[in-house]
Amino acid sequence: MAPAPAKKAAPRRTAKASAQRAQRPVYLVDGARTPFLRARGKPGPFTPVDLAVQCGRPLLLRQPFAPDRFDTVILGCVNVVADEMNPARVAALRLGMGEAMTAFTVQINCGSGMQSIDTAFRTIEAGKADLILAGGAESLSHAPLVLSREATEWFGAFAGARTLTQRLAALGQWRPGFLKPVIGLERGLTDPITTLNMGQTAEVLAHLFDISRKSADAYALESHRRLARAQDNGELEDEVVPAISRSGALYDKDDGVRPDSSMDKLARLKPVFEKPYGKVTPGNSSQITDGASWVVLASERAVEEHGLTPLARLVDSEWAALDPSIMGLGPVLSVTPMMKRHDLVREDIDVWELNEAFAAQVLACQAAWEDETFCRDVLGLENAFGRVAHDRLNVDGGAISLGHPVGTSGNRIVLHLAHAMRKRGAKRGVATECIGGGQGGAMLLEAV
Repeated sequence: MAPAPAKKAAPRRTAKASAQRAQRPVYLVDGARTPFLRARGKPGPFTPVDLAVQCGRPLLLRQPFAPDRFDTVILGCVNVVADEMNPARVAALRLGMGEAMTAFTVQINCGSGMQSIDTAFRTIEAGKADLILAGGAESLSHAPLVLSREATEWFGAFAGARTLTQRLAALGQWRPGFLKPVIGLERGLTDPITTLNMGQTAEVLAHLFDISRKSADAYALESHRRLARAQDNGELEDEVVPAISRSGALYDKDDGVRPDSSMDKLARLKPVFEKPYGKVTPGNSSQITDGASWVVLASERAVEEHGLTPLARLVDSEWAALDPSIMGLGPVLSVTPMMKRHDLVREDIDVWELNEAFAAQVLACQAAWEDETFCRDVLGLENAFGRVAHDRLNVDGGAISLGHPVGTSGNRIVLHLAHAMRKRGAKRGVATECIGGGQGGAMLLEAV
């Protein structure tokens, strides 16, 4: 492995919780998500708030307490629709949680849905709340089309023209290209510091850790197979609730999975970001998707008062930051210090959810953990952390087959981790993700 990433990836960590301090237990007691729906070149049937309401209603209806018993609502959302400013508050009102319900929206790019959980976790742990609804909602198909800077400047000049002569002069500066919009999502997925888009950062990692196109495609194929198997076996029924559009159309399953995919089909796809020799293709990247997810977090007092049955206990969390050009290593830099804080090694974690932004990115994290030099110089370990076992990682597929609604994914992987742990009788689990802009987040869960 080239030594470059060891120098570039020096972390600046936040949220330094002490494992030794007295902690008020916090439980994940329930949760739900909508099916994840692929964006198909036009606005989908649901806005972010629509999605939050679709999965929130059945979740709240099955609770043994009234919706207004929550202390607050926290929602992660990145591409906020103009008609839904502070979607957390709009969703809370539409969910009938009462006019007195406080609600706020958080945004940390891909980590927004996990940030909502972490904020709720720390609030309850500190004794400031007992019940919090924390979620993520994203409708990437509703990402706006925006005009170029030149076009907006022209419209501003024309609007400011006061005389006929000034208006005619402004009209003379008109260009047909001013009507060609820029895809807002494309700009949003490009880092303004490095000017690299997220796919290009995955290409950087593929180069640094020598990830082959074949291994990336093989990982992607397995993601689709695992999700298809989970759907066929009913493994997702406990967390996925159907969504019904305003026109009455029913959406009852994630629609991005391709169970008929093959290595031959994946090999025929062209690189997207670094032509012609890049490793990242549409087939081994996460899908542009719409979806929402909520979890109910409760204190021990709330669990006893309402007779709740926890899915898991939230133990700890960690956030890390690094060079945006290698943002995909965020999971490595956030998971490792959290594990060290609790004297845990890789084998102590029974189930892992590592968000599949790109197959090359997931494989690069594995390669970094296997590299003794990287682990010593960057992570402060005496030996290599080691590769996460294949049968413990993303056991039911991930964002490559499922989709990656950026404000939602961090919430979904924590919810799914809790269910996967329960079904497998697991003791501990970790959910982690890379975050656009050069960050990473991780959460540690334990069985109750």
